[in-house]
Amino acid sequence: MDTAADGRFAERLRRRLRHTERTYSAEEHRPLRGYLAAMTAFGAYTAGWAAVVKLRGRALPDRPLPWDVALTAVATFRLSRLLSKASVTSPLRAPFTTFQGPQGPAELHEEARSEGAKDTVGELLTCPFCMSVWVASTLTAGQLLCPRATRTAMGALTALAGADVLQLTYSALVEKTTGD
Repeated sequence: MDTAADGRFAERLRRRLRHTERTYSAEEHRPLRGYLAAMTAFGAYTAGWAAVVKLRGRALPDRPLPWDVALTAVATFRLSRLLSKASVTSPLRAPFTTFQGPQGPAELHEEARSEGAKDTVGELLTCPFCMSVWVASTLTAGQLLCPRATRTAMGALTALAGADVLQLTYSALVEKTTGD
């Protein structure tokens, strides 16, 4: 094993990464290393779930059932917004974000802190689209490992999403009839 060659390769790789970071976004800071770390963490997370599914001998379905896809989509939407925007979950995000103000009914606008790795974690925690990748993977793994409990939880999240629609619809109707 040639450690000198390994060291030169690692140094070239570091230089290439620094060059890419400098030229990627012109003047705006983009935490590419953090994004790379997040992608690596997601890959490890997904591989971990896959390994557990395989070790437990769970068979994968030939194709997902349309009902499961719909249930997973709505549950993913609701849980992702709950984790990334809800006032009640702000203590989970607070170490990585700063409060900017309210954003909507029971939701907050927060910005990622720009302190090292906190910017990437903060972006993940405040972005429902980013969070949904992790949530959908978790719910999918849950369906394979603990289908009854996962579907029950997804049913509750779907009911909550439906209740949100009804609450917002009711508020809009009240405003329309009393506010003009």
